[in-house]
Amino acid sequence: MNWNADKSVRLSQACVIVFAALLLALDIGCYWAVQWFTGLRQMSKQSAFLMMLTIYLCSIFAWILLVQLWRLLRNIQAGRIFDEDNVHLLRAVSWCCVGAGLICLVSTVYYFPFAAVGIAACFMALIVRIVKNVFQQAIAMKSELDLTV
Repeated sequence: MNWNADKSVRLSQACVIVFAALLLALDIGCYWAVQWFTGLRQMSKQSAFLMMLTIYLCSIFAWILLVQLWRLLRNIQAGRIFDEDNVHLLRAVSWCCVGAGLICLVSTVYYFPFAAVGIAACFMALIVRIVKNVFQQAIAMKSELDLTV
């Protein structure tokens, strides 16, 4: 199979669609999944409520993140790579990771394993932020080069 950039972007778009479908399923089935999980772990009703709150709050950031990723991939597909719009999209993705990460870190008060998710989300925010900074520098360099030529 001949792999190229266009196929890679399409694969990434397919992954965004799959994650959106999974997130939609989680949003719809959250109540039942949390009831099952908290029953299995013999957690209190208050913990079940807090877990649902955590999931739904993080879901808001996840939906925003998926939309931003879709827009970024659409820009890449259109050949607009080093564009200010992409810097804004990456910044939004980074802040979504921070938001979800902080919610999960606060949620360790009632369920400690959320710490792993929170730390991973904050680390992902750092990686995306660095990529955003690289894009920003590349745009500045491209602008200088365009002025030179």
